[in-house]
Amino acid sequence: MLKDLLYVGAGSFVGGVARYFVSLAMKGVGGFPWATFIVNVVGCLLIGLLWGLSVRSSNALSGHLGLFLTVGFCGGFTTFSTFSKESLALLQTGSYLTFILYAVGSILLGLAAVALGYLLTK
Repeated sequence: MLKDLLYVGAGSFVGGVARYFVSLAMKGVGGFPWATFIVNVVGCLLIGLLWGLSVRSSNALSGHLGLFLTVGFCGGFTTFSTFSKESLALLQTGSYLTFILYAVGSILLGLAAVALGYLLTK
């Protein structure tokens, strides 16, 4: 159990650092929360790929590697809490169109990215 926690923690660390680098790269691109949008869609694509690989081959992501990549990295890389905070901030500033584009786009592209990732493994 402790080993599992260490793999999840290490994956979360790597995913969180990767998300931070994306936010630094997107700094200065204003008006739309691009960094969170991008990491959430890319994270959805990645978890779809990982899911598809695990269905295709039962031992592809078994054990510690699966915990590291899915629960750890993907969980640390993507962020629903930041998405929710940024959505609320858009509503509070009266940026209703941007809020709708961001919220609906994140959900629809997130679902599409998971499906694409899964289908790419077929």
